Amino acid sequence: MIQWYTLALTSAFFSATAAILEKKILFKEKALSFSVTLALLNLIFAIPFFFFIDFSILTTSGLFVLFIKSILGALAFLCVMIGIKNLELSNALPLLVLTPGLVALGALIFLREFLGPLEILGMFLLLIGTYILQLKQNQKFLDPWKAFIKSKGHRYIVGALILFTITSILDKAILKNFKVPVNAFMGFQHLFLAIIFLSFIIFSGKTKQIKSPFKNSLKYIVLLSVITIIYRYTQILAVKSAPVALVLSLKRISVFFAVIIGGRLFREHNLLKKIIATAIMVTGAILVIVF
Repeated sequence: MIQWYTLALTSAFFSATAAILEKKILFKEKALSFSVTLALLNLIFAIPFFFFIDFSILTTSGLFVLFIKSILGALAFLCVMIGIKNLELSNALPLLVLTPGLVALGALIFLREFLGPLEILGMFLLLIGTYILQLKQNQKFLDPWKAFIKSKGHRYIVGALILFTITSILDKAILKNFKVPVNAFMGFQHLFLAIIFLSFIIFSGKTKQIKSPFKNSLKYIVLLSVITIIYRYTQILAVKSAPVALVLSLKRISVFFAVIIGGRLFREHNLLKKIIATAIMVTGAILVIVF
């Protein structure tokens, strides 16, 4: 049997590859039309999961919670795509490392789960890494935070952070509390996501935009779809076997690799500084969760 950490690291590798492909595609495509196209292709590649579902053990409540989670997941994905389109990859992705810190902070505020010394250090490293990431030459102490708040791209990433925090907890609840099998989770999640994204573009009145990804970027989106199915499947298998926070902290290592490879590939600015900031944030995330 494959260990959960092997699955989480596999998910991290394919997630990093997916992020680089997403940035490449988003140079040409609109975030919404790209997301719709990807969701439709993901559904096609997820069809085999339906043949391995034991429908007799599925519950209406389990599928309903999965549908709600899929709505939040669709909004989070769209926020990330808008963020990636408007920001450099090495500037947007590291902020997602803050997710474990938000989970820990939420537990402190709402559940009165107090943090230990190493967890506090981890939270501090997350803040330091975020600060370094935003810091530009000759700026005053508060300038990076002001720029962060005013930036449209960063606002979308913050929105995604909040949504990912919720969906990460729901993933575990759906698998454990509602006992939705992994194959059913994968199949129905991608069915729901395709329906949700189609609804988004229909109600936005931008259905004509969907032609562009199919015409100009189809081969890259097909490859991305296969990679997306792999990283989502290995992540769900890991979450089923281990605490979601541990899986999340390991998966966030993908951000470090995406920043290094994507940053060099797209010739992004101040890459060394961003790599150092990302490494600090990943260390902080691991401290928050593991200890």
